[in-house]
Amino acid sequence: MNVAHLLVDGSRRAGGADALVFEGRRTSYPELVDRVARVAAGLRRLGLRPGDRVALLLPNRPELVEMLWACFWGGFVAVPLNWHLHPDEIAYVVEQSGAAAILVSAETSAAADMLPPQVRIIRATAAEGTDASTAYSAVAAARPLDMAAVDDADPAWLFYTSGTTGRPKGATLSHRNLAAMTAAYHADIDPVAPGSSFLHAAPLTHGSGLYLLPAIGRGATNVISPSGNFSPGDYLGQIERHKITHAAFLAPTMLNRIVRDPQFAKYGLSGLRSIVVGGAPLYQEDLRAAVNAFGPIITQMYGQGEAPMTITVMPPGDALAHPGSCGRPFGGIDLRIVAQDGSPVPDGSDGEVIVRGAVVMNGYWKNPKATAETLVDGWLHTGDIGHLDPDDGYLYLTDRAKDVIITGGSNVYPREVEEVLLTHPAVREVAVVGVPDSEWGESVVAYVVTDRTLGADELVGLCKAHLASFKKPRSVVFVDDLPKNATGKIVKRQLREETHLADRQIIR
Repeated sequence: MNVAHLLVDGSRRAGGADALVFEGRRTSYPELVDRVARVAAGLRRLGLRPGDRVALLLPNRPELVEMLWACFWGGFVAVPLNWHLHPDEIAYVVEQSGAAAILVSAETSAAADMLPPQVRIIRATAAEGTDASTAYSAVAAARPLDMAAVDDADPAWLFYTSGTTGRPKGATLSHRNLAAMTAAYHADIDPVAPGSSFLHAAPLTHGSGLYLLPAIGRGATNVISPSGNFSPGDYLGQIERHKITHAAFLAPTMLNRIVRDPQFAKYGLSGLRSIVVGGAPLYQEDLRAAVNAFGPIITQMYGQGEAPMTITVMPPGDALAHPGSCGRPFGGIDLRIVAQDGSPVPDGSDGEVIVRGAVVMNGYWKNPKATAETLVDGWLHTGDIGHLDPDDGYLYLTDRAKDVIITGGSNVYPREVEEVLLTHPAVREVAVVGVPDSEWGESVVAYVVTDRTLGADELVGLCKAHLASFKKPRSVVFVDDLPKNATGKIVKRQLREETHLADRQIIR
């Protein structure tokens, strides 16, 4: 089944109600269905065929939503990208995915202009002098296309995520995966009552975009918050003004900033009945403060791009009673804790978290080696270390085998930062780790061994020249040697334990 049927079902439920609201611009459900069918037809007219990939590189705005659903509708494959990525990172993903077209806006058109000429550029905000055939308005002017017939296993969304290799990998999410994720949301988070309204402040190219599916499938109104610097006051004002019932998806950093806003008490939030938090650990103290502020309406979820938003869930009423846990498996998810050789560990013991179910990806796009390493006999090896409470089945994560750093809800993969730092001729060795940060969840810290004295600003600037800004180190610690084990491997655990060093920049 084509997952675009969710849009049709949602439109039937909603009638003429608003599907999208953005800065005073309203799009009803009938208008959204018509628009999606026309954009899908416009892509066909540009020469795209079912299975072709379409990159989405723009901040939150209605055209992103329309194009995402148009990809589903026409049998194309959406490749949503973080619009803050460095142009080099964008170019790699576009090339690796083989994207035939890319949707850009004024904020991202410069990066798109650097892509190979065979990639068709579609401009959501057409620049003066742009050929009309590349303007989004022209693409959306085609006659509506009938929904494409697809197989459940056909790819629908390439969710690019990195591993310890430092190069992004495209988790291939099928129509079946997205439908299973949507059903799990309705069953274990919220069934979405008629008249619901979702506020999307996090990027629609990531978690909040995935939650468009259960929202639209039930005919809810989706209020799109403009991208940019997140403002707690603006966010609270939108909840009050639009009578929001669901905070679609918030990273812990965003939730904490909202709760700490000095004007919090002045806003009318009585209609809000659901806040979903994910993307990073929510510390118990922060959870308690959020519950005191909003009441028991906060759901925590644990997932990965490879099993989108759907591994474990912690319902609002359970979190404070199980401090440190990320909940129990969603319905339809099998979860095990295994040793390095794949054998079961004793009850309550730490091991790698592996899962299987209809939500687990098909594999990594055009990367059979990584797929074989991650998907073994149908089980997704998450790379996360944890244990299950033997009495009630709650999952507790204790470490991340892949060393991913989660800062402000965004993933930073140490090796890609290390590889950039190692391009400096004076850098001999480097190790990048994440350390606890009260505001961001974790901060990126680089431990560096050099051949001569360097300034930290020089290395941070090097990272900013090649990576997205949020990936740059917030602290640089210059050391004479890095701790290593008997085989010569750097012991990052020891560096993480020395967090007092990361509070200042040590320069020899």
